[in-house]
Amino acid sequence: MRVTFRELKNEFKRVLISLSFTEAKAELCAEVFAANSLDGVYSHGLNRFPVFAQYVREGLVRPDAEPELAAGKGLIETWEGNLAPGMYNARICMDRAITLAKENGLGCVSLRNTNHWMRGGTYGWQAADAGCIGICTTNTTANMPPWGGVEPRLGNNPLVIAIPHNDGHVVLDMAISQFSFGKLQEYEFNGEQLPVPGGYDEKGSLSTDPAAISRSMRALPVGFWKGSGLSLVLDVLLTALSGGRSVRDISTDKKETGVTQLFLCLHREDLHADLIREILDYTKTSAPVEPEGAIYYPGEQTLKTRRDNEKNGIPVNEEIWNRVLAM
Repeated sequence: MRVTFRELKNEFKRVLISLSFTEAKAELCAEVFAANSLDGVYSHGLNRFPVFAQYVREGLVRPDAEPELAAGKGLIETWEGNLAPGMYNARICMDRAITLAKENGLGCVSLRNTNHWMRGGTYGWQAADAGCIGICTTNTTANMPPWGGVEPRLGNNPLVIAIPHNDGHVVLDMAISQFSFGKLQEYEFNGEQLPVPGGYDEKGSLSTDPAAISRSMRALPVGFWKGSGLSLVLDVLLTALSGGRSVRDISTDKKETGVTQLFLCLHREDLHADLIREILDYTKTSAPVEPEGAIYYPGEQTLKTRRDNEKNGIPVNEEIWNRVLAM
């Protein structure tokens, strides 16, 4: 089943207004949810929306709250999120990092006590569209054990790096686990196994079963011990800059809220587009493994999916779509 971007966004906005969002805030949040599905990140678009609405009803996400500057010195600022909607806070803080970068060449904004930002790549695209290199990250609840451990003590702390490019921005958007939990959910919805092991089942065996990995909370870090170390360092970095909650603190709650994020922007007039194109072209000269395969750079398939969904409509899970229509 496919629906248009406008249909999706309008339904999200209608529900958000019914949940006491202002017109402007509902517009921004609905735009983010719909754009995530438009770009093929269904796990943080339509599929996530009912959970977000439930968090609002439970008071975990506060539709009337606003982020505010808590501290600032030079190019580095810390903002208090006040548990406002995560995508709203993130848009504002990335905008602030962009402004600082365009004025000074660099802008750094840390954000504490915020909520899930949905697709982290949203804010990388935001920076790149503004002509800035964007780097951002967030911590999460503990959902991944440290290398050599059994109990989850690390978040899968997504990392985004975006570089503007005229032929299509280069945007890396990755969880530090082999598969994000949203992607595991997507495979489970579709009744599919993972293409490679993504974690451990409840018996401690490597598994391609997305449901088993979600139950065990033992996702596999990318690069094994290297991903484990990267996750830990990102959590330390976020907490050190913001004074916000760490993975340990977030994990004391039953649901993920009050997370910590970072938005870093770099700006210069000349980013050597010709050299970027050389790198991308060289990478794509590698022969694909499959005869009909292709080599893509980060962000390229997102643009391809966006154009297809703009033309043909956005695929939706019919059950979840009907739940939203009934809200």
